[in-house]
Amino acid sequence: MAAELTSARVDVWIWAIRLAKTRSIASEACKGGHIRVNGVRAKPSQAVKIGDEVRVRREGYEQIVIVSKIIVKRVGAPVAVQCYEDKSPPPPPRDAIAPAGFRDRGAGRPTKRERRTIERLFGRTKR
Repeated sequence: MAAELTSARVDVWIWAIRLAKTRSIASEACKGGHIRVNGVRAKPSQAVKIGDEVRVRREGYEQIVIVSKIIVKRVGAPVAVQCYEDKSPPPPPRDAIAPAGFRDRGAGRPTKRERRTIERLFGRTKR
């Protein structure tokens, strides 16, 4: 039997418990500042131990998990759920998330006034 692991890289652990689809996505999320371990921004190589709090920021909400078991190999979803304790609040309903600005088909290009309104909405003004 294999010895019980005491720590693992945070990007590997997030990938192994299926919070990220691929390890490279988990690594990019760490580099982008979307992963926090015990309240501190995590680099991909940072070690996680049992009892650590890992926060994964996703589109519109944050998932908070407590490490209960260390694994480094990707496992099935029923086994992965046993490796962490989910402490995150329920995600917001889909209709509460503001949809991206879409134009009607055939409406053509936005006018200068519409473009400036869109830029102001997304915070891309030069002023």
